[in-house]
Amino acid sequence: MDTEASTATSTTIRSRALATEAVHAGRDDLAALGLHAPPIDLSTTYPSYDSRGEAERIDAFATTGAQLEGPPVYARLDNPTTARFETALARLEGAESAVSFASGMAALTAVLLVRASMGLRHVVAVRPLYGCSDHLLGAGLIGTEVTWTDPAGIAAAIRPDTGLVMVETPANPTLAEVDIRAIAHSCGSVPLLVDNTFATPVLQRPVEHGARIVLHSATKYLGGHGDVMGGIVACDEEFAARLRQVRFATGGVLHPMAGYLLLRGLATLPVRVRAASASAAELSRRLTADPRIARVHYPELGGAMVSFEVYGDPHRVISAVRLITPAVSLGSVDTLIQHPASISHRIVDEGDRQASGVGDRLLRMSVGLEDVEDLWADLCQALSSPEADGRRGADRHGVSGRPARTAAANGPASHPAGR
Repeated sequence: MDTEASTATSTTIRSRALATEAVHAGRDDLAALGLHAPPIDLSTTYPSYDSRGEAERIDAFATTGAQLEGPPVYARLDNPTTARFETALARLEGAESAVSFASGMAALTAVLLVRASMGLRHVVAVRPLYGCSDHLLGAGLIGTEVTWTDPAGIAAAIRPDTGLVMVETPANPTLAEVDIRAIAHSCGSVPLLVDNTFATPVLQRPVEHGARIVLHSATKYLGGHGDVMGGIVACDEEFAARLRQVRFATGGVLHPMAGYLLLRGLATLPVRVRAASASAAELSRRLTADPRIARVHYPELGGAMVSFEVYGDPHRVISAVRLITPAVSLGSVDTLIQHPASISHRIVDEGDRQASGVGDRLLRMSVGLEDVEDLWADLCQALSSPEADGRRGADRHGVSGRPARTAAANGPASHPAGR
């Protein structure tokens, strides 16, 4: 392709709307290949009669971590199907590159290992985070040392060996929000990692606000159907090269079938997120007015996640739902509900869990694509089940009787009932 045509094509791609990118990114070459659906390459190895040439390419990868030119060599180095997903997600996030992994936790582990390999093992983090992220940072499993702080304390917490500042916004499970741009400023030269799993690039693109690393548990909204597991990091190419080297060495690769399903999931991501978000906003409004609910958490950003605290027994609500699925995880086409203190955040120390707003009566709901009236009917019958309605008719100021306050110091994500 000549330079003029290439420039025109690049300009066209950069100007495309998110919904268009979601459908076409990672697929731009298919028509020229005579294909409509992306092919699935399940090969674990690839034949080559030029062993000297292969040696040179492997040496180049070991030195630079850059994507290999020419045909693949081995599935742990690269795969054409997962590469399509990486290209697409990088475009949706507005990043130079993206590197996929077998799970969101494998992706976070790779980020931490890259920074640790540079002698930067210290992490500054803001709670709440996903429970396993919290545990990985704090348990010292890979030699990481963490300082927990609120957003205002980030700059003071940074040390010479700080390799990363990490936030999740909206946060799991309280949906607390932080100002990404302000935090990025506080980080100075230290990279800011934003877990963007809940928001997705449909609702926010952290790179545009100063974040240098964006993490997704692709298992959630990117896949969107509860049938695929994966993780991905969007970042600049320099950091991506290091991530590829860690992925090759540790083996946390994304399976090609998962890469195919995740690429397919991206095509409907904007439609799914916007439809589910509309229902979540309506359910949040109704829950806020319901006397059986002590407090509702719904982010200013919007989204398909709602958390709420009940006056009664949250376990009774979990056991009483019939249409809504009582299950861990989120981001599926069907609505899921779970009790964070028992499941997703059980691994976090109880005192730290409570201090970050993850109370024993908090329920987290991932709203799917069902009709909102059907979802509301199921919630209503579950909340009215024996012992689930608790202090029905009690004061509306919170479980303790004190005025309801924001559940975490991260931002304005908690709204008292009756707002």
